[in-house]
Amino acid sequence: MSEASDLEISREWLEAAFEKAKNWGRWGDADEAGALNFITPAIRARAAQLVTEGRNVSCALPFPTVPAPDNPHPALHHMIQAGDSCTGGMTGELEASMDFIGIAFHGMATSHIDALCHVFVNETMYNGRSASEVKSTGAQSNAITVARDGIVSRGVLLDIPRLQGVESLELGYQIGPGELEAAEKAQGVTVGEGDILLVATGRDVRRARHGAWSPMDGMAGLGASCVPWLHERRIAVLGSDGISDSIPSTDMADWSVPIHQCCLVAMGVHLLDNLKLSDLAVTCAEEQRWEFLFTIAPLVIEGGTGCPVNPVAMF
Repeated sequence: MSEASDLEISREWLEAAFEKAKNWGRWGDADEAGALNFITPAIRARAAQLVTEGRNVSCALPFPTVPAPDNPHPALHHMIQAGDSCTGGMTGELEASMDFIGIAFHGMATSHIDALCHVFVNETMYNGRSASEVKSTGAQSNAITVARDGIVSRGVLLDIPRLQGVESLELGYQIGPGELEAAEKAQGVTVGEGDILLVATGRDVRRARHGAWSPMDGMAGLGASCVPWLHERRIAVLGSDGISDSIPSTDMADWSVPIHQCCLVAMGVHLLDNLKLSDLAVTCAEEQRWEFLFTIAPLVIEGGTGCPVNPVAMF
């Protein structure tokens, strides 16, 4: 049973929610940073004060080189020069090892950040720019390089399995805004302007117990009914151990991932997909606080639609 199912999501409702959630022009017609503008120097400085224990927690999955139902196009990692042949070769007299990596990071297996040029609605991306501005050579606007200086703010984890007293949510479960607010109350935290909101569904625990599964068989995530709530809270970034959207989400092919569509295109909220949140959830419970300094350092990929990341929470 989904808490989000209490609201019937129609095409008309989605279109109206999309329009109401638009931040287009809020920071000027030339803006490409979107909701990252909510993270002011003052907000970063306050977030830094949350570091009191010197404890770091990575929120990235391992580089996904092994084929799996949720990883049909594995990342590449091979050695150019290894330690069993470390002399001569490319490095001359220097004894060294070197390797190569390659990855198609969008999907369900890699911890990554989505740039605002990743998703379109009616052939349009954030701030009214045309989808045609993303060329075969890369994006001419709304690329990931807007975050080249890093993203640093207060992170907030809302642990929905903990709220429900279960290890993981059922496949296809849709989280509603009422559950987000209940998690806030239970954890003694309130999501606010400039926050990096992380929503746990227990995907890591389910994978560890039962193995990987095809996301098309279902994934827990936020229901479309959360769109107004996310907009009202003025979050800067949204992340999940899934893709934030539940699968399935709607029965409309052109609104198949409404959280992606409304966050990236309407609000200008960058998304973090496929995070590893199990270690963070344990740490939050041990520390008895669900807020922390959160840092993301995207790669500087000119024209990139996103990139793999290793976000770090600091307590």
